[in-house]
Amino acid sequence: MRARIEKLLVSRSVSLHAALEKLEETEEKILFVVDDTGRLYGTLTDGDVRRWILAKGSLDGEIANLCNARPKFVDEGYDLNVIKVTMLENNILCIPVLDTGRKIVELLFWEDVFGNKVPQPRKETLAVPVVIMAGGAGSRLDPFTRVLPKALVPLGAKTVIELIIDSFLAHGVSAFYISVFNKSRIIKAYFDELSPPYTVSYLEEDRPLGTSGALRGLVGRVKGPLVVTNCDVLIKADYSKLIHFHRDNRNKLTLVASVRSYPIPYGICEIDSSGRLTRINEKPELRFLVNTGMYVVEEEALQLIPERQLFHVTDLIAKLTERGDRVGVFPVGEKSWSDTGEWAEYKKTLSQFTLPD
Repeated sequence: MRARIEKLLVSRSVSLHAALEKLEETEEKILFVVDDTGRLYGTLTDGDVRRWILAKGSLDGEIANLCNARPKFVDEGYDLNVIKVTMLENNILCIPVLDTGRKIVELLFWEDVFGNKVPQPRKETLAVPVVIMAGGAGSRLDPFTRVLPKALVPLGAKTVIELIIDSFLAHGVSAFYISVFNKSRIIKAYFDELSPPYTVSYLEEDRPLGTSGALRGLVGRVKGPLVVTNCDVLIKADYSKLIHFHRDNRNKLTLVASVRSYPIPYGICEIDSSGRLTRINEKPELRFLVNTGMYVVEEEALQLIPERQLFHVTDLIAKLTERGDRVGVFPVGEKSWSDTGEWAEYKKTLSQFTLPD
């Protein structure tokens, strides 16, 4: 038990970036923030990090400033029935047990409290269609894509597009649209042979229409928001949180962005207006929010897409912005995004998958 506790502890003086990395490595998706003496200070989830980034516009900061400093906990000698009620009412999967010095001595997980008698809360069912943009040539994966469309590049025992679909099936999504152009017959034949337990419809392009041109074909066919994703990106996220974020903020389009870090292997010279050196910032690390290629788009935004013309998501965002419509950003961690459409990232992602014996 102690080893499991230590794995989920993080100092309150740790940087946001370091805490986010540790958070992404945990299956529990929660960290317990402690002070210098090991006493419980707060809890940290991806939602806390997201709210900080959006409120401050910063990818830096100590987690003492952004964690939940009023966490739920119980003391030793707790009443198990009270814990059960607390977990059920608040949808909490883990409660820490503290000693008289406010140090964690035990973590009560859902399975410890309920066993198999009460199933964990399931992921919320999403009544939204998902569009997978698979019409591109995939030139960054040449020579693979001289033979296969990039949507059918394998990762372990499945193709990239199947893994994308699987991630939405976990949320109860059953309707998928696939935009096709390059090697479209291969993609159709693959799904015909697969005979999946979900519906697949196609948005046919007779010429390349860019990253959003094919969406015009959904006007009058969908209601409410839809998720749009490139066919070569894998996002590890709770999609129900994404949809709630989109709706709660009344966005017309929400862009999923990943934190990305880029170390500079040199000392950066900082100078004043007279050219005098003021400081050397040794090997800094720059951090940005990067567009992942996944979006939530409102049905009415589709009307802004011209028919049968080359049109990119950036064009759609520009039109929405010009009208004064809200375009939001939903941040995810660096390890939550894999871009399999580029060789280096594909190889990195491939190492996480193994073929069955």
